[in-house]
Amino acid sequence: MNRILITGGAGFIGSHVADRVASEFPDAQIVILDKMTYAADMENVLHLLVRGQRSLVVGDLCDAALCVKLTRDVDCIIHLAAESHVDNSFGNSIHFSESNVLGTHTLLEACRQNKVSKIIHVSTDEVYGEIESGWHFEPDVLNPTNPYSASKAAAEMIVRGYRMSFRMPIITVRANNIFGARQFPEKIIPRFTMQAMLGRRFTIHGNGLNRRHYLAAEDFADAIIRLINKGVDGETYNIGSEEEYTNIEVRNMIAAHFDIDADDNTELIPDRPFNDCRYAVNCDKIRALGWRPERRLEKRIGEVIQWYKDNSYRYLHLFPENN
Repeated sequence: MNRILITGGAGFIGSHVADRVASEFPDAQIVILDKMTYAADMENVLHLLVRGQRSLVVGDLCDAALCVKLTRDVDCIIHLAAESHVDNSFGNSIHFSESNVLGTHTLLEACRQNKVSKIIHVSTDEVYGEIESGWHFEPDVLNPTNPYSASKAAAEMIVRGYRMSFRMPIITVRANNIFGARQFPEKIIPRFTMQAMLGRRFTIHGNGLNRRHYLAAEDFADAIIRLINKGVDGETYNIGSEEEYTNIEVRNMIAAHFDIDADDNTELIPDRPFNDCRYAVNCDKIRALGWRPERRLEKRIGEVIQWYKDNSYRYLHLFPENN
């Protein structure tokens, strides 16, 4: 690999992928394209930037001329850029379609023009919709239930159209909830951690019994490298763990670390307009390539909490004293 483009690489997941790509391909020229919205942070990638070898370009995927410029002579594109917070999608769903659908379409058209030889498109397990028991497999029908997951499913349809019509070398991945350092505290683990640090009550949607599987950001990044090296073009791969918790159980895990009485320090707030009860994906396909998750939330939660303690200055403004 001589030249790699990572979209959304200054965000939480993208920066972990960028770390792993830089480690795997130390001689490659790596370009990170990021719009630098609220969930991205220069500090996530500053340690990676090396003049002449690794760079950050601030720009919008919907800028066709920029996409054409940045995809020229690129060997591999890892497309992570997306609006991803479900709660936000209920209030501004058009923005999600612009970023996730039109942005993906614009990027793919540039890739088609420049004949990019490998594309990893990062989707989400949420495109399957909820599943009360069992597992979703890659061929299952997509059944999104909120504007965010609908926009990701729509992006997958664009991907499929380009793959089928132009025989473009695209691999699609659908991943579980991902945890780790650098995650913006709109998501459950960093939000609960910041609330506990600041002596605030934990805020939980509905009854807190919704279930999610949790995958470490580093394990996800390892999976991306495995797919770059061994993945089959045109295929879709689920990426996930077997580590499953309710929102209440995640709260309890964090409360125990801070020695807080979880029940006495919790506020149940109105649920989302629709909140999937459970997501679960079967990962036999990528495991057959030799990948498996190595890091467990229950073992890593202390490290994640410590990162937020050490870097709380990034997020304190999100938790004003009068809240």
